[in-house]
Amino acid sequence: MSVGNKIIIYTDGGARGNPGPAGAGAVIIDGERTFEFKKYLGDHQTNNWAEYEAVFLALEEAKRRGMAGRDVEIRMDSKLVVEQVSGNWKIKEPTLKPQAAKVRAALADFGSHKFVYVPRAQNAEADRLVNDAIDDAVV
Repeated sequence: MSVGNKIIIYTDGGARGNPGPAGAGAVIIDGERTFEFKKYLGDHQTNNWAEYEAVFLALEEAKRRGMAGRDVEIRMDSKLVVEQVSGNWKIKEPTLKPQAAKVRAALADFGSHKFVYVPRAQNAEADRLVNDAIDDAVV
């Protein structure tokens, strides 16, 4: 899945009830190595906010694991976030503007970056991690 020096990150974020209990999940692929990450995001967040937070947290985790400076491809099933971060769609929701800024700032620590929309079925592992994070916290 990895090409050369590029890392591939699958991310997902979600909220039950929208807004509601939210979580983030990511799968980071670095050649033959794969890392999973999940985090509970609180009791009252939206799906879109959680999608952005998942990207940010995944980039921070990749940096923590020594992957800064590398090219990164972020794959996710949120067309909204892919198009907004890529500059194709305007960000109208005020709560998402700081989220987008945070993601853009985190991307500065990497080489080139690319956002790719993938169907939900291709993002099943990140989705599982989101649900695990929420399930673990809301018991």
